[in-house]
Amino acid sequence: MSAPTKDPDVARLRRLDACSVSDALDRLKLTGVVTSLSQRSGDNRIAGRAVTVKLGTGDPPPGPPRHLGTRAIEASSEDNVIVVEQRTGVEAGCWGGLLSLGAKVRGVAGVVADGPVRDIDEARGMGFPVFTNKTTSFTARGRVVEKATNEPVDIAGVTVEAGDFVLADRSAVIFIRPENIARVLEVAEEIAAREAAMAKAIQAGTPISAVMGGAYEHMLQEKS
Repeated sequence: MSAPTKDPDVARLRRLDACSVSDALDRLKLTGVVTSLSQRSGDNRIAGRAVTVKLGTGDPPPGPPRHLGTRAIEASSEDNVIVVEQRTGVEAGCWGGLLSLGAKVRGVAGVVADGPVRDIDEARGMGFPVFTNKTTSFTARGRVVEKATNEPVDIAGVTVEAGDFVLADRSAVIFIRPENIARVLEVAEEIAAREAAMAKAIQAGTPISAVMGGAYEHMLQEKS
């Protein structure tokens, strides 16, 4: 389970699954759903505010040498999900075992990475949630470097900024802009409540064709 959050919107988001939130985005005609990043470690759904890390090739920014990801971990808390872009095409780990340990000790909710992650067995062993599209054994050293922390990143074609809301489970990873979170939560909670009532009716013996009738088929239409 994620550590308790101080952010009421994060708390509400953590009670929802990705499918309900995806349906809410559909109704509101918003984007932000990514289905190409699988949960490779951890058993729980995660949600929080994004702390972003952008990796690339070439030289790192000026300043003292610093291992990629460490700045993001130290900037994070239990309210955060670290979101990493490593879209260079170079097979090199953008996250690893010691980073997972450091993030877990810090209380970070989890990591979402568009790019290869290494030491995934270590993350699994400590139950730390990692979502990624690829695993690898190759180190980042000599291959990729951190270009920026808390700058916009590209995650499977979705632009994610520091402070965006993140929800991830085994169905999808979803990003929500702060200016949209109130209405997304409201609609997603309504959808989740209606589906819970439908499930209760099915368990009580109501024919499923009656439960999943016209009202269900039109549930995602915008209300007038």
